[in-house]
Amino acid sequence: MMIDPRIYLASRSPRRRELLTQAGIRFDMLLFRSPPRDDAEVDETWLAGETPEAYVVRVAEAKARFAADLIEHRHLPPRPVLTADTTLDLDGEVIGKPSHEADAMAILARLSGRSHRVLTAIAMAKGPRLEHRLSTSEVRFRALSSDEIRRYVSSGEPMDKAGAYGLQGRAALFVEEIRGSYSGIVGLPLCETAALLNDFEYPV
Repeated sequence: MMIDPRIYLASRSPRRRELLTQAGIRFDMLLFRSPPRDDAEVDETWLAGETPEAYVVRVAEAKARFAADLIEHRHLPPRPVLTADTTLDLDGEVIGKPSHEADAMAILARLSGRSHRVLTAIAMAKGPRLEHRLSTSEVRFRALSSDEIRRYVSSGEPMDKAGAYGLQGRAALFVEEIRGSYSGIVGLPLCETAALLNDFEYPV
């Protein structure tokens, strides 16, 4: 019997939608609540003693579990649901999205002239089954002037992005070197996504 070659994507990120479309993966959106009324089932608080790897996997898996429950409760067609979470690791510290412009400027000043890791965990669930993959990449920024940082923050681009920058946008001007997955840094590692789809016996 032919299966429906569609999945659900539980993410508001336009970048993740673009990457799935680029890869020819058919999907329907499954949306959670947006801030300030976030769903309590997905806690993105960094826990004491938690490594960046454990943090990003935990959040991605929590999103997938909650999304699978929503599919059941809304009586939607049973298909795999894909979720993702991206964070930066700077000296063992989780760096998420900036809370305001001053926070974005402070984050970028810390990244200036240094290397950091970008971690993107993806998770896929269907019913009780849950699997995940983790993509780890390294990005090095050239030294940034305070004026460059100020102009970039004033563009508004950093405010909804982990680490206060988007590699696919103006921040590409800051990057000296990348080691790892470009799509993983942007927010959805396509190689790992294909592996998950294959595990769930969905055609890629």
